[in-house]
Amino acid sequence: MAVRPIVISGDPVLHFPANPVVVFDDDLRSLVQDMFETMDAAPGVGLAGPQVGVPLRLFTFSYVDDDERAWRGVAINPELWITPVPAGYADEDDDVEGCLSYPGERFPLLRAQSAILRAVDVDQKPFEIRADGWLARIFQHEYDHLEGTLYVDRLEHVYGKIAAKVTRKRGWGVPGLSWMPGIDNLED
Repeated sequence: MAVRPIVISGDPVLHFPANPVVVFDDDLRSLVQDMFETMDAAPGVGLAGPQVGVPLRLFTFSYVDDDERAWRGVAINPELWITPVPAGYADEDDDVEGCLSYPGERFPLLRAQSAILRAVDVDQKPFEIRADGWLARIFQHEYDHLEGTLYVDRLEHVYGKIAAKVTRKRGWGVPGLSWMPGIDNLED
């Protein structure tokens, strides 16, 4: 198993819908293990296949909620239902989100408060998780990756303008850029 490079915004794999997983084999198990190692090394709370350059509909997640309950797993070929996104503006403290494919930056974004995730695991066993709060946010963020959408694509106008400036300043927005967790420091 290995940590994989994480693709940066601008690479086509991040901006097109991913393909369904149809082959459940040892290669898929290895990919999932690599994704967990990469997510943990980054560190992150979720990682989608396209973020490691693999255009398949799967994501890993790892989160400990306020009740100290640990949520860790892989969602393959997921379906996601969400409650309506509240009206208004994102709170600059409570609604801040980041992305491993847009490293070192965080912006406020309103998300639905609740979600239902249905998917299968690497053994094709179906499962369902009803999530609220940050776990629901994680599922929405990772599901967006499978649809070819980055969270910066959803930002309110003022934050979208800031993100566009960051993209230009860092030279992102073009194919072929990536960073390696544990090696590259992109926080500067």
